[in-house]
Amino acid sequence: MLPYLTRRVVGAALVLLALSVVVFAIFYLLPGDPAQLVCGIKTCSADRLALVRQKLGLDQPVAVQYWQFLTGLVVGRDVSAGPNVFHCPAPCLGFSFQTDEPVLALIADRLPVSLSLTAGAMVLWLSIGVGGGVLSALRRGRFIDRATTVFVLGGMSIPVFISGLLLLMVFCVWLQWLPFPSYVSLASDPAGWARSLVLPWFALALVEAAKYARLTRTSMLETLSEDHIRTARAYGLRERRVIGRHALRGALTPLATMLAVDVGGVLTSASLTETLFGLPGLGQLLVQSVNTLDLPVVVGLVLLAGFAIVVGNVVADLVYAVLDRRVSLT
Repeated sequence: MLPYLTRRVVGAALVLLALSVVVFAIFYLLPGDPAQLVCGIKTCSADRLALVRQKLGLDQPVAVQYWQFLTGLVVGRDVSAGPNVFHCPAPCLGFSFQTDEPVLALIADRLPVSLSLTAGAMVLWLSIGVGGGVLSALRRGRFIDRATTVFVLGGMSIPVFISGLLLLMVFCVWLQWLPFPSYVSLASDPAGWARSLVLPWFALALVEAAKYARLTRTSMLETLSEDHIRTARAYGLRERRVIGRHALRGALTPLATMLAVDVGGVLTSASLTETLFGLPGLGQLLVQSVNTLDLPVVVGLVLLAGFAIVVGNVVADLVYAVLDRRVSLT
């Protein structure tokens, strides 16, 4: 187990290092100047633009900027703001070009919103997707199987922003059952928190539930046709025990990997959902930062997403080993 974890930690560090290099490279290949955006396109003089570039550290070579970023992650670094010097403790992701706030503080402020969105949507897509896939496999060729197939085709064909707009139109405009979403924190008003997220939950969960239903159905059908299932039935075990203890356990194994990747990569889908519903989460922050060329924030969010995916894959491997004893972590 220890050699396996050591290899995964080293691999994760290399992946995150490569991600940061790619983001820095893309940033400097894109057209536009973040210093010009901060200073003002029409009202900024050449002298003031030079001062802004110096303040943001953009007057230094790219290699120096990247090295300062890496050292800040490990040991922290000192950041100048006019005559004052501030120490940014490790892990230091730098300061936003637009607001001068620490990137870590920006992420921490918006992380609860994205976690609330992701957790609620995950409960929905696992309940609907896995439950529908299992029922579809057990009732193959019947009405529930055909209905699940239609749901899968429809769910995977509709983008998140289309399903979100439809939900807003139906429940907020036509039926007026719900107000337009405006995020409320869980601590201040639990009921208002749920009302503000119910439509984003379903919008984000629709596509994911369709994917999980398709994969669960396929995996369940393959498991039901294996020899150990026929042997269990031949021994006279109850069908409920055969399905719950043997078939379902084997069928859920492939879902572990997809869930791990989805949890880490949900930032992409969440960015559309959060922007559409006006939720102040990490996805909305990513869109805003890309539009304003806010490099420190973009790098911080990309590293966070990469870290989540890497950790999720390690957890998926551990779950694999628990669900399938044939898998060995060596």
